[in-house]
Amino acid sequence: MAKKKKAVRRKKQQAASRGLSATETRTGTGAADGMAPLVERDGGAVLGAYRDPFGGKPVLIVSLPIDRVEPTPFQRDPSDAHVKRLMTVIETLDRFLDPLIVVRHDDRYWTPNGNHRLQAMRRLGAKAVVALLIPEEEVAYQILALNTEKAHNLREKSLETIRMARSLAEEVRDAEEAFAFQFEEPAYLTLGAAYESRPRLSGAVYRSVLRRIDEFLDKPLPKAVGERERRARLVLAIDDRVTTIVDKLKERGMTSPYLRPFVVARINPIRFSKATSFDFDEVLQKMTTAAGKFNVDRVKPDDVSKAGGPPVEED
Repeated sequence: MAKKKKAVRRKKQQAASRGLSATETRTGTGAADGMAPLVERDGGAVLGAYRDPFGGKPVLIVSLPIDRVEPTPFQRDPSDAHVKRLMTVIETLDRFLDPLIVVRHDDRYWTPNGNHRLQAMRRLGAKAVVALLIPEEEVAYQILALNTEKAHNLREKSLETIRMARSLAEEVRDAEEAFAFQFEEPAYLTLGAAYESRPRLSGAVYRSVLRRIDEFLDKPLPKAVGERERRARLVLAIDDRVTTIVDKLKERGMTSPYLRPFVVARINPIRFSKATSFDFDEVLQKMTTAAGKFNVDRVKPDDVSKAGGPPVEED
């Protein structure tokens, strides 16, 4: 059963009360120092080292051969338009001012948040890129929190999350719930598996339901991925029924962009419920049943227009 998270009130911190002072950041870089020989062996150069001023963790500033740097394999595909904008900025300034964040993986360097900058520099013919090298490889799996250079839409976020889960499942047997920070939201995993099968799925119309009934699983990741695929199939089966209903409404002359959200809202059994926990399969079974009983002849154009609102989140 899904449990409602309790809101955590953030305590107000006294100004300049946390972390390291400016001079303390240059001392005792520890683990990062041990990576310096590896960088040099890989054809890179260590430009400096410091400790993060907030958490005190070590970081190396490095210059790396661009052909040794690549995005994490579970990352979204780059936007060509965004890459071109970055190319224009870099060429105009004649400077690369925003270092990538990288971790060393085997003899390569993965960047969880710099793929657009990396692709821009490659297209510009650059030989090297400057990066902040983090010793802890697990940072590569904190991609959703780190990626700030271009906002994710729901499809991108969901696909990255399920790809990340698949990648982790090859290496660890920890429970899915142990990676709640990396995955951010259980619905992303289920929707990600659904998007893999149906790239043009209107996932946003189902997210409002999934956010209330989905949960991080107390199962080892390999089994959890299988469960996500099963849940995705249930969502897609409902989407098939919803598509049939929408097509029938269109045949009756209704052309509103809100037809699909309208239908999903009508078959959502927990739409007005104040409960805080639900059984996933039970809710989707009720939605399936409601979709099977949906009577398009009773729907009036005014019903759809009244139910309209702001557009659903872009997929």
